[in-house]
Amino acid sequence: MEGQEVVLENSLCRFLMMPQEVLKGSGVIVPVAHRETVFDLTPGEWRATQDLLAEAKAMLDREYSPDGYNVGWNSGVAGGQHIRHAHLHVVPRFADEPYAGKGIRHWLKSPDNRRPDTEIKPQ
Repeated sequence: MEGQEVVLENSLCRFLMMPQEVLKGSGVIVPVAHRETVFDLTPGEWRATQDLLAEAKAMLDREYSPDGYNVGWNSGVAGGQHIRHAHLHVVPRFADEPYAGKGIRHWLKSPDNRRPDTEIKPQ
């Protein structure tokens, strides 16, 4: 994606960041090889992702001193994946944010996200 910079990398994955107006310090860990979703990663890519996540956290802790993190994958269109290449979001969180304390599932658990009830038809 345009504007992204490789900040950290190992033999199988890269940690990419781009200038952000709202989510300062956030980035994504992506496998070097094309993998469409998280479910397509090899065991080696999982280990490399975990190693890079630890490195990224240490770097972000030094540079931004966040109060917490959100870390997660979107998979498939319904899951919010808009780029068809697996990527792990790493988002530093800060106590003075308006949405501080709201985790990944906050909006998913909202009554506004309830699926339409399906009618049960008699047999």
